[in-house]
Amino acid sequence: MAPDQRTLDALETLIGFDTVSRNSNLGCIDWARAHMEAHGARTRMDWNADRTKANMLATFGEGPGGVVFSGHVDVVPVDGQAWTSDPFVATLRDGRVYGRGACDMKGFDAVVLGHVPDYAAAALREPIHVALTYDEEVGCLGIPHLIAAMASWGVKPSGCIVGEPTSMRLVSAHKGGRVYRCRVTGRAAHSSLTHTAVNAIEYAARIIARISEIGVREREAGARVAGFDVPFTTISTNMMNGGNGPNIVPALAEFLFDYRYVPGAVPEAIIGELEALGAALAEEMRRRDPAAGVAFMRVNAIPALAADEGSAVYRMALDLLADKTVEKVGYGTEASFFQEYGVPSIVCGPGSIEQAHKADEYVGLDQLALCDRFIDGVVRQLRA
Repeated sequence: MAPDQRTLDALETLIGFDTVSRNSNLGCIDWARAHMEAHGARTRMDWNADRTKANMLATFGEGPGGVVFSGHVDVVPVDGQAWTSDPFVATLRDGRVYGRGACDMKGFDAVVLGHVPDYAAAALREPIHVALTYDEEVGCLGIPHLIAAMASWGVKPSGCIVGEPTSMRLVSAHKGGRVYRCRVTGRAAHSSLTHTAVNAIEYAARIIARISEIGVREREAGARVAGFDVPFTTISTNMMNGGNGPNIVPALAEFLFDYRYVPGAVPEAIIGELEALGAALAEEMRRRDPAAGVAFMRVNAIPALAADEGSAVYRMALDLLADKTVEKVGYGTEASFFQEYGVPSIVCGPGSIEQAHKADEYVGLDQLALCDRFIDGVVRQLRA
């Protein structure tokens, strides 16, 4: 089974844009916009603050509701990776297309954009929307702005398909995630005068110890959700900075931690517990220095996804897919942002997540062909 040539052409073009998240995505977005407008799409743009990146929503057909095909166009860096071919040139060999983003997730984007003439030619009873976003790979930073823009435009689809690589199986749920920075401010002193100091690292260590305790508690007694490979909430401290000399009591310490919580968990509970500990420690610290303190700053937040199995988009996707396996995954996607907006959402796209972010990233031609068939089926379902 071979993919549609239109898909392969679109994928070649998309891979050719170096849309590593540190770069602008406007060349890619401008190409996609022109391509869809040439086939009658109505497009809307949502720019970042300095207008170097943009989200785009294109609409085919009229009326409320409809289905949105959503994908990000940014990719992860190739720095330090040993590629056997140019990562920004689509290379076909051994039944695979190689290139940065081939799997995550320009393969899906290419199928969606390759089939644009079909949306234009169909007499649709509900619209088809195409959403392309920026900065997914650095924490889903673009999608909240697109959701806010869609609300202001009065656009609320009745279903959403996010095409992250799932080997063309339906993903019904994923964990949510939070990333926080904790900054502990103490008072410096020579290490021979520790009694006059407020040791920021030691106070930070007490919070880190609680993080470790929470991790053990969640693993041993926390909520369980069947179907996940790790069926409980996890938490870890992942970066730490502090101190500027072996004989100086440190005045500043910072660390980053993240937690991945199962659907149904209350993400505010964990940070609430840590903020309460931080407040108690800050009170103790201020007995020595009124300027001392503990501050938590949220760096990122991705909601958990729990698809509505009774929704039309869920039932339609499962009916159209050849593989009826339904999975739950530990990584986050933009689908949960659509879900929070009130749009029933699922995740399904070509390629395996095992290939994402690696050197010689690829998507199989068979996977693209399955996605072609899937998108064809959605279009058929939406015809009047």
